[in-house]
Amino acid sequence: MKIIVLFLKEHLSWLIFEMLLVTFILVLYWLDGFRGLNTAIYSIIMSLLLTAGFLVGKFITRRSYYEAILRKPEKMEDALIRKVQTAEQLQSAAFMRDLYGLYQAEVQSLYASQHRQLQFVNQWVHQMKTPISVINLLLQEEGELDKRSVREEMDKIQRGLDIVLLNARLETFEEDMQIERVGLKSLVQQIVTDHKRLFIANGVFPVISIDESLVVATDAKWMKIVIGQFITNAVKYTFEKGKRLYLSTKQTAIGFELTIRDEGIGIPKSDLKRVTKAFFTGENGRLTGESTGMGLYIADEICLKLGHPLTIESEVGQGTSVRILFTNGEIGEADEEIDREIGASDEDL
Repeated sequence: MKIIVLFLKEHLSWLIFEMLLVTFILVLYWLDGFRGLNTAIYSIIMSLLLTAGFLVGKFITRRSYYEAILRKPEKMEDALIRKVQTAEQLQSAAFMRDLYGLYQAEVQSLYASQHRQLQFVNQWVHQMKTPISVINLLLQEEGELDKRSVREEMDKIQRGLDIVLLNARLETFEEDMQIERVGLKSLVQQIVTDHKRLFIANGVFPVISIDESLVVATDAKWMKIVIGQFITNAVKYTFEKGKRLYLSTKQTAIGFELTIRDEGIGIPKSDLKRVTKAFFTGENGRLTGESTGMGLYIADEICLKLGHPLTIESEVGQGTSVRILFTNGEIGEADEEIDREIGASDEDL
């Protein structure tokens, strides 16, 4: 019954038009002097029969379509209507298939994001147990508290909190992005200053070779996070005292390239292509046991969103070079207001 009602509702306007058309023709003949009542009745009956026959034939071809859209769906696959015949039905079915494909892609993306977030939080909570346990042991020891050790463990907790917040903020990156003209050398110098305790603790010396007047268009806050991550990794995986970390730029055919080169242990070739994947720690990460596998992933995502191509080259025992390409750099003057604001808080990953 619902099928018939739906069919009649769909064709109601057409039925009214047919009735008005027949009435108009009969009135036109009447005004022209034609007075044959039997012929008029015959015309009306034939029009009704032809209309009814047309509607019955159309109803038969559309019945399966109506049954499909009136059936209560039990799963998303029910949106894929089958057994269609008319051109309109075929186009509607194709539209629903495309819409279903978009829905599946969005669901998979949301599921992957949720799974990644859950996995990361679980891993982060597990890793935070170590510095907390160390602090508890230090507090239980008799005598004067070793503040340096406590500070080191607190730094680990702080870096862990920073990376959790950054991972969450990546979902709304565009809302927090502000592209401005930034002096690259002053930005790098500020980041190095923010990490001076890390350099001193590991006996690594930074060497900066960047033109004072080099200006790039980027987001200073997010770039501090990216460069800070590369500096942290470079120092963390340089186990020998007295090594150097080189931060330099050079002009290429398509822009200015910032290179961060260390003299650390390097990355094995088998790991090099996967270091920017989420949760990948590799051989080096297992050496320290503190890697979350998210630092380089977040840095790579930020560079991608800012439009700064990132490349990583490394050789075991020789060190690692990270290159960030600024295609819109130039020799000029940075915005003074931006330079004053660069000295923000330290946000290692």
